[in-house]
Amino acid sequence: MTVRSTPIGRRSLLAATAAVAATTLLGPAEEAAADQLPDDRTNSQAPFVVRELAAIAHPLRSTDPDGRNGDLRALGAMIGDAKVVGLGEATHGTHEFFTMKQRVLRYLVEEKGFTAFALEASWSAGLRVDDYVQGRSGGDARQIAGQVLAQSPWQRQEFADLIAWIRAYNREHPQRPVHFVGDDLDLPGIGDQLFDRVTSYVREAAPGSLPRLEQLYAGLRPFDDAITYLTGTPLAERRHKAELAQQALELVTAARGEDGDAYAWALQHARSIAQTFVFTSIDLDDPADTAEKQNLRDRVMTDNTLWWQRRTGGKVLLSAHNGHVGYRTTHPELYPRTQGCYLRDALGADYRAIGFTFGRGSFLTKDAPLALDWKKVTVPPATPDMTEHTLDRARAGDYYVDLRSAPPAARTWLDTARPTYDAGTIFEHDPLPTLAIGAAYDVLVHLHRTTEARSL
Repeated sequence: MTVRSTPIGRRSLLAATAAVAATTLLGPAEEAAADQLPDDRTNSQAPFVVRELAAIAHPLRSTDPDGRNGDLRALGAMIGDAKVVGLGEATHGTHEFFTMKQRVLRYLVEEKGFTAFALEASWSAGLRVDDYVQGRSGGDARQIAGQVLAQSPWQRQEFADLIAWIRAYNREHPQRPVHFVGDDLDLPGIGDQLFDRVTSYVREAAPGSLPRLEQLYAGLRPFDDAITYLTGTPLAERRHKAELAQQALELVTAARGEDGDAYAWALQHARSIAQTFVFTSIDLDDPADTAEKQNLRDRVMTDNTLWWQRRTGGKVLLSAHNGHVGYRTTHPELYPRTQGCYLRDALGADYRAIGFTFGRGSFLTKDAPLALDWKKVTVPPATPDMTEHTLDRARAGDYYVDLRSAPPAARTWLDTARPTYDAGTIFEHDPLPTLAIGAAYDVLVHLHRTTEARSL
């Protein structure tokens, strides 16, 4: 299970993401009754805000990746010449968020020259998926998504479809292929592949250092179950292994050979191994250490994205939770600086953050951090105190809006924190988290209703 966002402490690390989001949950009968609620878009408590948002909103034809893309031209203008675009998601289990990833990717590849899709998935998983989309390994996309992205929120049909599209595109455009990048730590496990890539390089470039490297890595591998490792390995032992991984990184750093490209890749792989062991040396009972390690994770995701972008010179669509790609999070006590903040610091205007909101609907979550099964949860229409209540009334259909161009009344409203639907792997409610969306994103995509992601 990939460790993801939110609450501080032991449960946070095992939960694998930002907890939160809802008021009263709906059962099947209540969900049907909610469909009969009056569609009153004129009785807003903030009429000026609604009118101003409506004036700058651009209608979204669909979240389905197939079909015409004329409705995305304004989005392309908002993105401009950005080198990295962060495309968020308000939950880790929503069909429409996931299909919109593919739709935006296809548009950016075909119209804006983007050459990489970076996902909030492990570095080693990204390498394996990229081998597949480049035609270096066989199988089918469902098999790859089921195996490589197992235990993650991305083990879904929507991501299998996205992977299949990249592979098909690359067959037709071998001169300008699209790559798949995992920008996260090597969780839930590293696997032999990453260790082997590093040792293979050292064997060729600095054979005298190979025995020591193999000795160091022998104390670290296998590492294929981060949850068991975190909960079952004493803290002192985990910290010792982090030191071994760092020594291995230093050895590889000194093993510069004649092939600069091979050296850069080996160093990046060794760095990913070392960073993963540093992260898993966390003291699960120390909130301060938890926050420090979560901050490390966002910095690692930033560094991996930037490494890829600068190494290749291509443009990257970055997919992660809203709380990572944006500039603010619903849990500032744990994430005082997000991946989006670090990317903006590094790239300035060459980074764009696009967030997602939704007015009501269904998505997948887990009951407990170590649970294997995902369940469908349905939330009711946003209440008047919520951000989404006003957003719903700006347009009858789905839309997107450049938050940077908001007129005065809307600007003030956007910069005020309000309750919002926001969930990671674990869904919690009462109270809802709050966020000022105007300060969190450059662009916002708002959907009125969502459905749960499709399991493989």
